[in-house]
Amino acid sequence: MGKLKINIVIAGRTYPLIVNNTKEEEGMRKAATAINKLISIYEQNYAVSDKQDVLAMCALQFASKVEISALEKDSTDREVVDKIKELTNLVNSQLE
Repeated sequence: MGKLKINIVIAGRTYPLIVNNTKEEEGMRKAATAINKLISIYEQNYAVSDKQDVLAMCALQFASKVEISALEKDSTDREVVDKIKELTNLVNSQLE
């Protein structure tokens, strides 16, 4: 399948994009919808009139979610490794 040309609207501006497949297109469209919803929430709940400020706040919110998720995954991974080490030590001590 070839590349697809799509238009994505964010904060009232249209951005022409090229995506590799329909799954990527769906992801882009869902992301744009989420961004536009968040823009609307910020504009309604905060006295922010500058679109750049609103977009910066959106970028921070989405980026922080990614970073928090990565930190939680790292923490979970470390906990799993620690538990495996404990179990390994327990098994080894039972075998001795």
